[in-house]
Amino acid sequence: MSHARFSGNRTSGLRADLLLTNARVRTLGGPDHDLVASSVAVLHGRVVALENVPAHRVIDLDGAVVVPGFHDAHNHMAWYGLSLAEVDLRLPSLDHVYAAVAERAAALPPDAWVVGAGYDENKLGGHPDRDALDRAAGGRRVWLKHASGHMCVVSSAVLADLGIAEAAVEVPGGLVVTDPAGRPTGLLQETAQSLLSRLVLPYPVATLVDAIERAGRAYLAEGITSVVEAGVGGGWIGKSPVEVAAYQAARDAGRLPVRVELMVAADVLHPLAAHDEDGLTAGLDLGIRTGLGDDRLRIGPVKVFSDGSLIGHTCALSEDFADTPGSRGYLQDDAGALRARILDAHRSGWRVAAHAIGDAAIDLVLDSYDEAQRRWPRPDVRHRVEHFGVARPDQVARAAALGVVPVPQGRFVGEIGDGMLRALGPGRAGWAYRGRSLLDAGIVVPASSDRPVVDGRPLLGIHDLVNRTTEGGQPLGREEAMTGLEALTAYTLGSAYASHQEHDRGQVLPGRLADLAVLSEDPATVEPSRIRDIEVLRTVLGGEVVHG
Repeated sequence: MSHARFSGNRTSGLRADLLLTNARVRTLGGPDHDLVASSVAVLHGRVVALENVPAHRVIDLDGAVVVPGFHDAHNHMAWYGLSLAEVDLRLPSLDHVYAAVAERAAALPPDAWVVGAGYDENKLGGHPDRDALDRAAGGRRVWLKHASGHMCVVSSAVLADLGIAEAAVEVPGGLVVTDPAGRPTGLLQETAQSLLSRLVLPYPVATLVDAIERAGRAYLAEGITSVVEAGVGGGWIGKSPVEVAAYQAARDAGRLPVRVELMVAADVLHPLAAHDEDGLTAGLDLGIRTGLGDDRLRIGPVKVFSDGSLIGHTCALSEDFADTPGSRGYLQDDAGALRARILDAHRSGWRVAAHAIGDAAIDLVLDSYDEAQRRWPRPDVRHRVEHFGVARPDQVARAAALGVVPVPQGRFVGEIGDGMLRALGPGRAGWAYRGRSLLDAGIVVPASSDRPVVDGRPLLGIHDLVNRTTEGGQPLGREEAMTGLEALTAYTLGSAYASHQEHDRGQVLPGRLADLAVLSEDPATVEPSRIRDIEVLRTVLGGEVVHG
């Protein structure tokens, strides 16, 4: 372990804004990310020294641990903020779901919607049913969102509004599920959820600002100082075609608590009337693309959905689901159309973040990235594969060779890992949401939650990256476990790297943004089974104590 030492003349005459002292500062500097200091000084929002210097404000941390602020590389901030005001469906049975719907309905007028989020049929024993929802809600419109976000269930009143109460319609890349008699059950999968758009979208900007602030305040309490919002503006994931304006409005009003990078849904890209020599074939008006903005709010990659969900059995696999023989999931569009979307975005200067969970979808995405770089080379582009959920060994090696950044969610192992085990079986379980094999391949691994799919507290995520044990107590790919220091690095420096921000955040070093989390214990050295119990004592953003 390395300890930071600095000569006094480096900071001669310096008076910092803030000094955190009597601490164990995990700087994540040094060749092995193990550089440790005892103090950190902040001036004008950035770290200026790792030693005791005169400061306007001094906080004695009494031996607490300081780490870089956590950076969630893939979350859904507005969706999570909205869900905090909806019926919580993380419940043990369908009867509990129907009871929760009935309780909320009883407090609403007859024309109001009952909206809930977070149910998982793997834990409930099945999806909610439209007829049971009709009884529970007294005929009201009901909209219940699956934990994965890749499907939902609606009541008969909503199906009637959509004109599909008695017969399904075909939706490319999605499915209106029916019973054996051909009657819709209320379950809408993948792009079929977009049928709801004309009924529920767009959300008003004011509602989204409330949700963004609500989510951000929760994040600060967990030591999160920056996030990537994984899809705005269009598709089933977006909440409004002017969703970026909601984030700008939140920032203008002082209601954007954390730093945010926004992925733009590929659906909103359109042909541009640029000169042929510009190569700008697809983008936003004025040629806006990845990188516009500053360290508080910026435009990130374009988000492309290639397939669906593992626990929802809609991701595209090359072999059948273990618990559903004959089913391999499906792509969300024609393979040629998906390839063209990725190529156009790359050629137009976008960084691409392609959602790909099944190994068949990962093949398509890696093929597209390979072709894009061969045809229109760009240095250090760092295209991403969001989730990289069921990755074969050859795909790990290929991602490393291409310089692609996989963005897995180790947190899934703890909360929804039992469903993943059933879906994959023992033979492929070790391929799920890898960690160790990515590091061994030389990949800089980020960490993320996909919140609100699961509880997104970073210390829970670090716990799962290290322990690889499901909620039911089953091991899931133990060979993919990281050390505590590696998991902490993934949730900070690794996620910063995925956003091309490693020179600005992710480490506690002079010149970096003073985004810090103060913890009760060190995730790198504490007993692995106790990582989830570590407390966040303070959060610092840009040198300001914003929590604690």
